[in-house]
Amino acid sequence: MRQPVYLLAENILSPLGATAGENLEQLLQNNTGIRLHDRPAFSPVPFYAALMDADMAVPGLEPYTRFEQLLIRSVADALKISGIPAYDTDTVFIVSTTKGNISLLEQAPVDTPLKKRMTLHAAARLVSEHLGFAHRPLVVSHACISGLVAIITAMRLLQSGRYRHAVVSGADVISRFVLSGFQSFHAVSDEPCRPFDAGRKGINLGEGAATLVLSVEKARGAVQLLGGATSNDANHISGPSRTGAELSQAIASALVDAGTVKEEIDCIAAHGTATIYNDEMEAKAINLAGLQEIPLHSIKGYYGHTLGAAGLIETAVAAMSLRENIFLPTKGYAHSGTTQHVQVSSILQRGSFNTCLKMASGFGGCNAALILQQST
Repeated sequence: MRQPVYLLAENILSPLGATAGENLEQLLQNNTGIRLHDRPAFSPVPFYAALMDADMAVPGLEPYTRFEQLLIRSVADALKISGIPAYDTDTVFIVSTTKGNISLLEQAPVDTPLKKRMTLHAAARLVSEHLGFAHRPLVVSHACISGLVAIITAMRLLQSGRYRHAVVSGADVISRFVLSGFQSFHAVSDEPCRPFDAGRKGINLGEGAATLVLSVEKARGAVQLLGGATSNDANHISGPSRTGAELSQAIASALVDAGTVKEEIDCIAAHGTATIYNDEMEAKAINLAGLQEIPLHSIKGYYGHTLGAAGLIETAVAAMSLRENIFLPTKGYAHSGTTQHVQVSSILQRGSFNTCLKMASGFGGCNAALILQQST
């Protein structure tokens, strides 16, 4: 029998707050971090996004980039809550990001030192050394499923017996490079995003970080990670599957890995980017999985799409929701906008929520699914 894995502690560092608790409080008040920004350095036109305060100065962190500071602050808070020291040799550190320090390209001449500084492994190493981790960090960069893949990777490392604890942290910051890329796809909404809604126009980007501390040692109130899986559409570099079959396959594989069945799923934390094609594909996948009557939400209307942090932020919120027996609404949703029915939550629900399916999809046709459950 393989080793159970539990979520001991979490942090969310976002425009809504610096701790998981602060974020949950803002979510329960239906507050969003998305605002209209007029920043010519980022975009020639105003844009909606959830951005961190420009001044993130923290004593002692001045030598680090904004991206690295987000990771350091998030990990430090989660470690403090968990009581697990970074220097523990039974602990692995995993970083999830899609762009890392890519914004450095816009701030200095491109030379050899800059090229080395902006690599993902260099940033992860600097963060790891600052926090005092015993082992070299692992980096997961797998488009928008990076966060979930990092969690699944950590879970499997713990199940293998190689480590007893895992600290999984993800972050991304928004720059002209990042924003212009999504604008070139005409994927950025000119209003606050509306996942799964008939009038949705696209994404809002977001900045933030999140950290999960996983362990084979159970603690009171810990949520158990039952299993996870990934798949790929092999369809298009940016367009998702037309049928949703491959995401449905990831869901089915995650259920098998978790040793559970679809009838046990009480809620679904969708990816829900608010683009026409992603939300349509997810709705099809959910129907193929036979989960179309299960309450579903996307929290992109609160955080925007936080890229490498998205899977971690949304998993942290899912875990807190299970503990509190609540299910958040899909901010911005009013009218069904997919060809196949899904049970999109539009109000805060209180009840008995025991098992959650978290899923994500990304460029290149990648998909991931994770099953979380309240531990007894």
